[in-house]
Formats: sequence, structure tokens, C-alpha cells
Amino acid sequence: MADVLVIGGGPVGLFMGALLLQHGVSVRILEQRTGPEPHSRAIGIHPPSLDALQGIGVAENLVAEGVPIRRGIALGGGARLAEMSFAGVSNRFPFVLALPQSRTEAVLEERVRQLDAGALHRGVRVTRLHHDGGGRVTAEASTGGAAVRHSAALVVAADGVRSTVRAQLGTAVRAKNYPDSYLMGDFADSTGFGPDAALFLESAGIVESFPLPGGLRRWVVRLADPGSGGNARWLVKRIGERTGIDVDPASNSMLSSFGVRARLARRMVHGRTALIGDAAHEISPIGGQGMNLGWLDAVALAPVILASLRGADVGADLRNFEVSRMAAAARAARQSEINMSLGRPLPVVPLSVRNRAIAAAAAMPAVNGFVARRFTMQ
Repeated sequence: MADVLVIGGGPVGLFMGALLLQHGVSVRILEQRTGPEPHSRAIGIHPPSLDALQGIGVAENLVAEGVPIRRGIALGGGARLAEMSFAGVSNRFPFVLALPQSRTEAVLEERVRQLDAGALHRGVRVTRLHHDGGGRVTAEASTGGAAVRHSAALVVAADGVRSTVRAQLGTAVRAKNYPDSYLMGDFADSTGFGPDAALFLESAGIVESFPLPGGLRRWVVRLADPGSGGNARWLVKRIGERTGIDVDPASNSMLSSFGVRARLARRMVHGRTALIGDAAHEISPIGGQGMNLGWLDAVALAPVILASLRGADVGADLRNFEVSRMAAAARAARQSEINMSLGRPLPVVPLSVRNRAIAAAAAMPAVNGFVARRFTMQ
């Protein structure tokens, strides 16, 4: 028996749990995986999220481990086209923090265990969710082959893009598939860009490059055809062809291909259950907004949960939460479309014309500052 069940122990679920635990709420976090996330996956933490993470006392630890990206540069045809500084986007965190998701989750899990050593339950697969009489919700689950039941006053589903809870609730989603596909990998940094992010706007397709801790760098290459791509050596060859930079394929530590789609749930609140993070909205990884969007969902939901547990009528607050966060997800989806459009071939406008237009726009301080704020989710 708990006050709140959080279904999903990824970065969003762990953050939600920590937010509530530090206010004295009894929380149980149910995670299907038996061990921590081993891969780098999502790497960008935006300034609003760092503000939120500061609220549970982990921002400084994350910053100490990560690489603060304070500037992005755009290149094309071997020339530098534009530069974008993040200096004006935040007083406290004027950068995007690059840190592998595995480390982000580890820091969040440590904070949860500091607040309540028994809050996180791993190896638990939720199979059914139902509302009981008396204002409680029960999750039926299995762990180690045994059936278990967890009950709480409220449930927060942060169980990802293939959300079991969303399926149980029968929540409809608005779906959109995109023609874009990418291959990304982490390699030893051989660029000389240091802590800067770099975008190469080339006719064969965009290449993105981001610094990582430990002398590593992430490369993301847009594929000409969905389903194309290959191994680390293939990716390194494409990087060299488009950027002229030599990358050592033997230094590869992560390789992943992905297509792009958007999935926005038509509802985020169902009685005593709320969907947050990828369970509520899946958007393009290009721009690194997804994980951050989930954290900001949690920030908006936490005070509503606290008020409800104190006995307040939060019907209007839940409706406001749903409307505002669905609007935020729609904005993020539109921003991701803009980000992806930069890397697509233009059948009418020559690449050189587009690149000159980007350089001219970036040279205008007002435009540069606006784009920097949008890119960092401000």
C-alpha cells in the first residue's frame, strides 16, 4: 500500500518518484527491467530540466559528470556558416548538458534510494490496472514468476512509448510517421571541437556531432533511404565523406539506428491515473526534447498530486495540467519537425542558397537569440 504508484523506473519515473518522496509521500516505483540502463541513448539535458533537477538536489552532480555545451556551430561545404551561443538562455544553466542516459538514470536512482531505500522495485511487469472502491487503484503484476499486487491512491504511468498502462486504459493516440531515418554512434573524439556541438549541412544529408564525457563524441547521420545504414565502419565512412573528419571505427561504444514518428495521447489523465513522458507523447529524438518533456510533465503534475493527497478537489488542476502539457508536447513536436527539416534534401532550393540564408539569419542577434531559446526549450 502506498500513496502513489509510479509505473516505469526510467529517468522520468525516477524523477517523479524523487519529487514526491522529498515531500514525504509514500511512493513505489515499479520497473520491468532488472538492472539499470546500460546505454548512452538520450544525452541532452536542457536548462529548464536542470532547474527542475536542482529541485531534487541532483543538478550539480549531473553537471559535474557531463559536458556543458555552450555553443553550437553550423558548417557547410567546408566553411563555417553560423554560430549560436546559449549564454542568454538561462542565468543558472546557460548550456545544454551532454550526459549519457545511463549516468543520468544512475544519479536519479541514487537520489531515490537516499530518500527511500525501498521505493524502487525492479523486475516487476505490470499486467493489469484497475480502480477499486474507496478511491484506490491496484496494479496487478508479476515478478520472478510470482503474482504481486500493488495498491495506491494515485498512479503515474511513465512506462515509455510502448506503455502498458496506456494500452490498459484504451487511450487513443494521434500518430504521424516521418520519412526521416538516422544512424548514430559514439566514438573517440577526433574533431578539435571541444565542448561545442556541430551541425554539418551537406547535400548528402545532415551530420550532427555532440561532445560526451570521457573524450567521446556522438555522431548522428541522416540516411538517404529508410532501412539503409550499416555497422560502425559504414557510419565512419559516411561521416568522412560528408565532413572530411576521420573517426576511428574501433573506438565505437554505441551504435543505433532509428526512424522517426510522433505519437501524442489524446488524454493524459484518466480518473486516478496520469500519463507522463513517452507514455503520453513520443516525438523525434532530433533536438533531444523527449526526456526533458517528461521531466517537465512531472514538475507540473507533482503539486497537483500533493494537493490531492491532502484532500483537495483537484479536478480543475488536473484538467489544466492535461491541457498545458498536451500543448507543450504539440509545440515540441513542431520544433522537432523544424529540426528535421534542416537535414532534408531540398528539391527546389540549392543547398548553397539555403546555407547562405541560414548564415544571414544567424548573423542577426535577435534571430540568433530566439532560435537559441527555442532550441533549449525556453
